[in-house]
Amino acid sequence: MSTAKVAITIDDQLLEKLDLLVREKSYPNRSNLIQEAVREKLYRIGKSRLARECAKLDPEYEQAMAEEGLS
Repeated sequence: MSTAKVAITIDDQLLEKLDLLVREKSYPNRSNLIQEAVREKLYRIGKSRLARECAKLDPEYEQAMAEEGLS
């Protein structure tokens, strides 16, 4: 997988918390920590989008369609 270098602006207090996690050896470096955080956030966004779309479904209609497909 290729990577790209980006520059970000981050709040000082947040940066201190990130650096603490790196110092505690929870993550090897800032880059890995930020990559994981972004990956997790994107996953959650995708999951919540799926939940919103599922909430729009009509259970009775979906059940009827499923039963029709079985016959």
